[in-house]
Amino acid sequence: MNDAGVSEKRRRGVLLSFQGWQRLQSAEQLAAVQQNGGNPFTLEQLSVATGLSPNTLTKVRRRQKPVDFTTLDTYFSAFDLTLEPTDLVTPEVNVPASSNVSSQSQPPRGSLPAGSPYYVFRPPLERLCFQEILHPGALIRIKAPRQFGKTSLMTQLLGYAHDHSMKSSMVNLQLVEGEILERPDTFLRWFCGSIAHALDMPSELDKRWDVMFGAGYSCTDYLESFLLPSCDRPLLLVIDGFDELFSYSDVAMDFCGLIRAWYEQARYGSKQEVWQKLRLVISHTMEVELPLSLHQSPFNVGVPVELPGFSLHQIQEIASRYELDLSDVDAQRLRQLVGGHPYLTQLSLFYLSQGVDIEQLMASATAFDSIYSSHLRRQLQLLEKDAVLVQAMVQVAKSAQGVKLHPSQAYALQGLGLVKFESQLTVPSCQLYQQYFATALDL
Repeated sequence: MNDAGVSEKRRRGVLLSFQGWQRLQSAEQLAAVQQNGGNPFTLEQLSVATGLSPNTLTKVRRRQKPVDFTTLDTYFSAFDLTLEPTDLVTPEVNVPASSNVSSQSQPPRGSLPAGSPYYVFRPPLERLCFQEILHPGALIRIKAPRQFGKTSLMTQLLGYAHDHSMKSSMVNLQLVEGEILERPDTFLRWFCGSIAHALDMPSELDKRWDVMFGAGYSCTDYLESFLLPSCDRPLLLVIDGFDELFSYSDVAMDFCGLIRAWYEQARYGSKQEVWQKLRLVISHTMEVELPLSLHQSPFNVGVPVELPGFSLHQIQEIASRYELDLSDVDAQRLRQLVGGHPYLTQLSLFYLSQGVDIEQLMASATAFDSIYSSHLRRQLQLLEKDAVLVQAMVQVAKSAQGVKLHPSQAYALQGLGLVKFESQLTVPSCQLYQQYFATALDL
C-alpha cells in the first residue's frame, strides 16, 4: 500500500472488513491455544499483548466506528499478521449505511448479519466450518435449539464463501407452504427452482424434469447436468430449517436419501468432479427420528456441529460491545438466569445497556410483562403441542436434583432448549425456564 493511500486512510479512518475480522479472530484463537491454555484472551490480556487500550480494542472489534490505520496495523502485528488492503474498508465508500447504525437502538430480532459487531465467535466451531466448506463435496450438519445462532452462523459461512469467490444459495425450508411439502415431486421441484432463482439462472424445470424416472432422479439430474455444470466456481448450498420436513415423512426420507447420495457422489460417483463443486450445510433443532437406514441417512456422515450456549467470557465480550461494564459476579448471575442462551443473553444485555437494573431484570424475569415474556410464551406454545412433554417438563421443573426421563422425551425437550443433561438426569437448562415452567404448567 503506497504512502498516499495510508495517509488517506489515517485521515478518514478505517474499519475491519469481514475478511480482516476473520483473519484476526483466527490468529487470536490460535495464540490462545498456544499461550493461554486454550482460554480466550480477555481485553486486559489483549491490551498487554498489543499495547492498545481496552477501549481502543473494543472500538476495533465492534467494527462500527473508524479507527486510525496505525491502530489496525499494530493490532495485526501483535499476532504476526500483515495488514492487507482487503482487511479494511473506508466507511464512506465501502460500508452500507445499515452497517453503521447500531442495533442498540432496538432489541435483537432474528439472525445477525455477517458484519454484525454483536456476533461472537464460539471457537473452534467457526474455524472448523470455514475450513470445511473449502473442501470438495463438504457436508456440515448444524444442530442447536431455536434462537441459538444457527442462521447467524450460516450467514457467516455465506460471507466467508463470498470472500473466497464461491457461489452460494440459501434455501429456508420454513418458507415452504404446507401443500408443497405433501408430495416429494412438488417439494423437489420447489427446491430446485429456489436454488436456480438464488443463482439468477432460468429454472428450465419443465424442460429438464422427467416424470417417468421420478422426482428423486429428476432432482439429482437437474443438479448434475444443469445447475452444477453452470457454476464456474464451487457452490455453497445452505439449507436452513431442516426440521420443517420431519412432519412429512415421505418427503423427509426421500430428501434425506438424496442428500446422502449427493455426498457419496462427490467421493465415489462417476461424475465426482461435478459433485465436488457442491458444499452442503444443513441446520436442524431436533434429534432425527426418521426410520432411515445407515446408508440412507445424511446424519451419520459429514461434519457435525452442535452450538453451545455462551460461556462466561463470551457474555462479557458481548457486554463490552454493548459498552457495558459488567462485573464477573453479574455476568455469572446472568449466565445462570438464561443458561448462556444466545438470544436471551443478547436480549438481556440490550436492556441492561438501556439502563435497566440487573436486580430488576432478575426479580421480574417470569412476570407477564418481562423482557422474556414473548419468548417464554412461544416456548410454552411449542411444548403444549405434546401433552406427554408437558408432563415431563413439569417433573423436570419441579425437581431439585433432576429426573430420569425416557430418551425420546429428554431429547425432544433438549431440542426445544428447555433442558440439559447431567449424567443420566434431565435438568432445566436455566433458572428462567425452571421458574417459569414450574408455575406455568402447574394446571
